[in-house]
Amino acid sequence: MAIADASPAGTAVREGKLLIGGEWVPAQDGRVLESVNPFDGKVWATAPRAGAADVDAAVRAAHEALNGPWGAMTASARGRLIRRLGELITENATELARTESTDNGKLLREMSGQLAALGDWYDYFGGAADKIEGATIPSSKPNYFTYTRHEPIGVVAAILPWNSPLLLLTFKLAPALAAGCTFVAKPAEQTPMSVLQVGELFAEAGFPPGVFNVVTGDAETGKALVAHPSVAKVAFTGSTDSGKHVMKSAADHLAKVTLELGGKSPNIVFEDADLQAATNGVIAGIFAATGQTCVAGSRLLVQRSVHDELVQRVAARARTIKLGNPLETTTEMGPVAFRDQFEKILSYVDLGLAEGAELVSGGKAATEPDLEGGYFVQPTIFTGVRNDMRIASEEIFGPVLSVIPFDTEDEAIAIANDTMYGLGAGVWTKDLQRAHRVAHAVRAGSVWVNSYRMITYNVPFGGYKQSGIGRENGLSAVRDYTETKSVWIELSGQTRDPFVLG
Repeated sequence: MAIADASPAGTAVREGKLLIGGEWVPAQDGRVLESVNPFDGKVWATAPRAGAADVDAAVRAAHEALNGPWGAMTASARGRLIRRLGELITENATELARTESTDNGKLLREMSGQLAALGDWYDYFGGAADKIEGATIPSSKPNYFTYTRHEPIGVVAAILPWNSPLLLLTFKLAPALAAGCTFVAKPAEQTPMSVLQVGELFAEAGFPPGVFNVVTGDAETGKALVAHPSVAKVAFTGSTDSGKHVMKSAADHLAKVTLELGGKSPNIVFEDADLQAATNGVIAGIFAATGQTCVAGSRLLVQRSVHDELVQRVAARARTIKLGNPLETTTEMGPVAFRDQFEKILSYVDLGLAEGAELVSGGKAATEPDLEGGYFVQPTIFTGVRNDMRIASEEIFGPVLSVIPFDTEDEAIAIANDTMYGLGAGVWTKDLQRAHRVAHAVRAGSVWVNSYRMITYNVPFGGYKQSGIGRENGLSAVRDYTETKSVWIELSGQTRDPFVLG
């Protein structure tokens, strides 16, 4: 078993192991990582700190499965296993959600919904497994029959973030399995436990050993995995700076990459918007998930005529947000996932004040007695922000909102696009024509109109500019885990001139 049986978090320390070739094993050098519950700052679990030798063993196991029983399996049989895995994830959603919430501090009520929905991804991509079709191409060369095949790209390395490990694992794993690839996952060192727990379900679903492997560890573990010459593709979610390092390392052996990186997403509110709905959307965009989401609506662009009213509404709601234990259903915002991130967020609050922004609400660590020991930051709102301030241009990844006024539609679009990022954007207006104009003009991979922060399995997700490369979700994602092979069949049986092309 990956995770030793334990009572609820806080009463015993869970012990994880690596999943390599269907076996649960410690790191070869015996090193471990500690996972800290961000609600109380206490160690609640440990996981191995995998070294290069462990990584090599996992990649070799994945390669053997690719060239063994998994590679020999029909696409329809693969699809059945993928759908069965989804069923098991759904059956275990409550326990998985609790593990993830304890690991990263996100609300149990959010994680419960998220985990309960993950089965839909595996159902969708399981159904796609036997529908990966090539094409018959009319040949311009006499006496040749030509066609294409889409074959699995090979061993996939997934480097996962700490904010939504299982959701973002699924974005990569479900289409990769559908394409026939095998997998080595490396969870974030702060949040390894839920990915290990999912690993337990593969044998139960009937997958051959080695199809799915998990190596827990730190940055050095990730570097060894990305650099491994037998890894054919790297799927990464994380910061833009880290993504650049991953891409450079993968390029050394020409591994393909999908990168879902940072964001500084604009939430644009026009004067004709439903301000009650917009207020709710702004709150959802920046304070849900404690702002620890790549698509956080961290820049609020408000038309000047409604600026003061909207700020008052958002600030009033922010001040009532209930911070607390993420496992309790009444909690609305949990802690920051780990201490370094907690300190980073507070440093940006100091930076915003130094830059001349006005602090409207929050801006401090929470001091309530029942939150003692946890990494809690108050919901924070700055006004008087210019788009060139660091709090408006750099990804904070926490509950910090920068409010920027605008006068015209063109100005709003210019401010929205004046960023190195381009992951998400929100548009709030009752004008249908404006909604389309702005959605088309904003350089972002996802644009939500009169809504915010919606995703699903069949709609592509990814970023423009330095928010990433490639798209996850949707049928096209399956092709990103395949190689296209062209096959030429000579039909005449005649000998041709060997020194003439074609």
